[in-house]
Amino acid sequence: MHPKNSHRLRRSEDFAQLKAEGRITKHPLLTLSSRKNGLFVSRYAVITPKHLGKAVQRNRIRRQVKEIIRHLYPRLQGGFDVVVIVRHRAMAESFGAISHALNVLLSRAGLLIKDDR
Repeated sequence: MHPKNSHRLRRSEDFAQLKAEGRITKHPLLTLSSRKNGLFVSRYAVITPKHLGKAVQRNRIRRQVKEIIRHLYPRLQGGFDVVVIVRHRAMAESFGAISHALNVLLSRAGLLIKDDR
């Protein structure tokens, strides 16, 4: 299973609630904001501020973060709204480093389901 378009966080009201009530977890490469949404599924958004670079660079890093979320989706808790904000240092890092940073953030936020293997 992977996140579908219905699992995208889109409405400005949802972003405003997340900003007001969300729990923020920081890493040098990424910032993660999360809150319970009362649904069975989690919804995700990736924000790449304009100061990171031109559109091509921002879109590239956004696609990478979305791909990491897609791979992690089966291990993610349901019922949360999550926003990942890309920080400037992430622009120079590899896919593996960004993946590790996102894993760390999701673990710290308690959004990863423990693997019992």
